[in-house]
Amino acid sequence: MGSNEGPALITILALAVARVLQVCNFCSTNSRRNRDTESSSRTDDRSREKEEVLRRDSESTLRTDNTSREEYDVLLSFRGPDTRNGFANCLYHRLRDAGIRVFLDNEELRVGKVIGGELLKVYEKSRIYVPIFSTGYANSSWCLREVAHMVECTSTSDGKKEILPIFYDVNPDDVKLKTKLYRKAMSKHKKKFGSDELKRWENALVEVARVKGWDLKGKG
Repeated sequence: MGSNEGPALITILALAVARVLQVCNFCSTNSRRNRDTESSSRTDDRSREKEEVLRRDSESTLRTDNTSREEYDVLLSFRGPDTRNGFANCLYHRLRDAGIRVFLDNEELRVGKVIGGELLKVYEKSRIYVPIFSTGYANSSWCLREVAHMVECTSTSDGKKEILPIFYDVNPDDVKLKTKLYRKAMSKHKKKFGSDELKRWENALVEVARVKGWDLKGKG
């Protein structure tokens, strides 16, 4: 990954998250629709202008950086029932509109499978992993496999890959297994997958939860 490409992608990702939240808030809160309309319009225009500049810069970098060409810029991991029809879908399309190559995984289609074959290549050829931690994320063994694999990929990437988590109606402490929310879900996996695999998933959750990401409350 080129020296300028990573920060540009992260900035576009941050703008996309902010924009999706703006849209969600606008749609869900009628009382705010007529408040500061002119100011909001100017802010939106500036945001779109900045995003367009960053999109062009990112595309230019992508065209010139042939030495570390990746298939995807961002990989989104989420639990379908929690966020598929809302935040995850909106974020996916927002990033696509900004010129970012996004892989949107669907854990519901991969029950019982392992991360291998073509999917393994997707992980190896992605730059930024974005797990969207939600209240039911740890209920999915597939999502837990994904997080563990993200950690493995980033640890052997020489700093070329990174994980940027989104905490969607959960706290980092939930993901760090300091509360009952994820601990209760993890205990249900032990009989089927064994203590070694469970420990691998737990270590990955704790490690990723230490990363500064986006803390989104009241969106679910």
